[in-house]
Amino acid sequence: MSMPPPDPNHRWQPPYGPPPPPPSGSSTGVVVALAFAGLALYSVVNVIVGFFVFFAAMGSNGSNILPVVAGTAVLALVGLGAGIALVIIRQPWTRGLGLGLMIGWALWSILSAGICTGLNPGLYA
Repeated sequence: MSMPPPDPNHRWQPPYGPPPPPPSGSSTGVVVALAFAGLALYSVVNVIVGFFVFFAAMGSNGSNILPVVAGTAVLALVGLGAGIALVIIRQPWTRGLGLGLMIGWALWSILSAGICTGLNPGLYA
């Protein structure tokens, strides 16, 4: 008994269907790592801005509220504004960095009683 000749119009199919897509991997590790990077980034920005705000507030002969308000605005925009904007983008790396910036702002605000983030301007007087 002989086999029939193969059909020239027949396409070969794998026996179990198409191969599964490659695993996309979890982005949790990326988010957590970049959250720590965002915390470190905010800490560096906070130290630099806080350094200038302290010296501007101590060196002014008149009212020292202007440098404190400016420093508070800069730190809030960097920590909260940029953090929220990065989270809204919804990529794993932007989400982690944005969360890290916001966590950094909140952590510095709590641990320093608002000195480092300008939330307690009475300490500059």
